[in-house]
Amino acid sequence: MGLLDGKVAIVTGAGGGLGREHALALAAEGAAVVVNDLGGARDGSGAGGSAMADRVVEQIKASGGEAVANYDNVSNVAGGENILKTALSAFGQVDLLVNNAGILRDKSFANTTEDLWDPVIAVHLKGTYCVTRPVFLHMKERGQGGVIVNTSSTSGLNGNFGQCNYGAAKAGIFGFTRCLSLEGQRYGIRCHILAPVAHTRLTEDLPGMGSEDMAARFDPKLVSPLIVFLASDLAKDMTGKTFLAGGGQIAEMRMVTAPGIKKEENGGLWTASEIADKMRAGQILLPD
Repeated sequence: MGLLDGKVAIVTGAGGGLGREHALALAAEGAAVVVNDLGGARDGSGAGGSAMADRVVEQIKASGGEAVANYDNVSNVAGGENILKTALSAFGQVDLLVNNAGILRDKSFANTTEDLWDPVIAVHLKGTYCVTRPVFLHMKERGQGGVIVNTSSTSGLNGNFGQCNYGAAKAGIFGFTRCLSLEGQRYGIRCHILAPVAHTRLTEDLPGMGSEDMAARFDPKLVSPLIVFLASDLAKDMTGKTFLAGGGQIAEMRMVTAPGIKKEENGGLWTASEIADKMRAGQILLPD
């Protein structure tokens, strides 16, 4: 018996890297999986191939699992709706959505032209909306709850040089999911944010990630057990959490607010000099 027997999962961008490992891990625990992948390059170009998704489906089936492929583009509404249709046609329901599809077009901000900005926002942030909305509505109408895991990044939560486009999209996914988790509670839909650290084709040429040692240390399969946990009843009382996962480490991440200080005099209106004094006194900033 698997932790996810009888469950149906959609994983976007599941033809390689993290998505592939998520799909394999979910199938190993009994979930039927829709393997979505457009088949493009890591910058989003050259889309249209079916081979990547098909290979993962074949691997799942060879291991005794159930899976179907989908090749739709997550960055438009029709693509998101078609991904859900594939799941319903094959398996009749959806219990888990993992929004994992992504591309990179890294440049320093001064060199980030519109053609480098728009596609990254479209795939990551809009793509998360486009796939989540039909799945969320299906889960709501079905009345059996569900789990949605959206992929953010430390580039969006902590920042990273040369990734203003990617970081903006990933920070947006964090905010989107935090809000969605509140709306989902009344329907039993649990929503989480994943900030993975893994050696994939998106990260292999980033500073410090190119060696064989780093490839082994940050094997993407080390992230996927967290997805299985979040999808299972082991996490049934948990929602709205953000997790860093990779290299054997799992840790919750939070947006935190310092205690700060409040002014009562003059209706609460500060002067810039007063603020400077309180800053120097360490009464506003979080400790380093």
